[in-house]
Amino acid sequence: MLVAGRQNGLIVISACLMVTLAACTAPSYTTDSDRHIVRRGETLFSIAWRYGKDPADVARWNRLGDGSLIHPGQVIRLSAPSGSTARTSSKSRRPPQTLPKVPAQPPPPWTWPAKGRIDVGFGGKPGTGTGVLINGKAGQAISAAASGRVVYAGSGLIGYGQLIILKHNDTYLSAYGYNASLLVKEGQTIKKGQRIATMGEGPERKARLHFEIRRNGKPVNPRQYLPAR
Repeated sequence: MLVAGRQNGLIVISACLMVTLAACTAPSYTTDSDRHIVRRGETLFSIAWRYGKDPADVARWNRLGDGSLIHPGQVIRLSAPSGSTARTSSKSRRPPQTLPKVPAQPPPPWTWPAKGRIDVGFGGKPGTGTGVLINGKAGQAISAAASGRVVYAGSGLIGYGQLIILKHNDTYLSAYGYNASLLVKEGQTIKKGQRIATMGEGPERKARLHFEIRRNGKPVNPRQYLPAR
């Protein structure tokens, strides 16, 4: 019985060691809440979108220039650098780094991105709550609400389906989700009213467009910008 007990103990210890080793070698996409490790297919704008950050800020905090210099495995800072750590002495501490803020720019002239009424308002459910859901018909045209450049086109952001993000200036972005097909590519310059996608299924298996406007990375109610109709 004693031998069996020792064997069982060794088995338990071995199992614990295996679990510990597995935990140490398991891949991790984020090191903490203040960092993000870039995965294949991600862009500066998709990362900033995921965390509700201003892409211009993320680029400045990481000295990325226009944001094109990112690659899989790269660690991206999600807040401004502090310039000091708790372990440094008071004599060796440096003052926090100050980075110039990008001046706010005015909103562009907007138009409705699709025909149909708003079925779910800003902050409502179902949906992400960060935009509005516009009802329509499957396959109908989705248009750019303002002129800009495509900074993201894909399905890598959970909760948006096939998504397009347009950059209008350094302050304003717009997003178009739950598309059936994407008609534009990243880097493409788009004119206001240009067809960019076709409508697909959103929440509750209804034909819908998720439309979103972000100011300095933060979602705002699109109805305060869209013309009355």
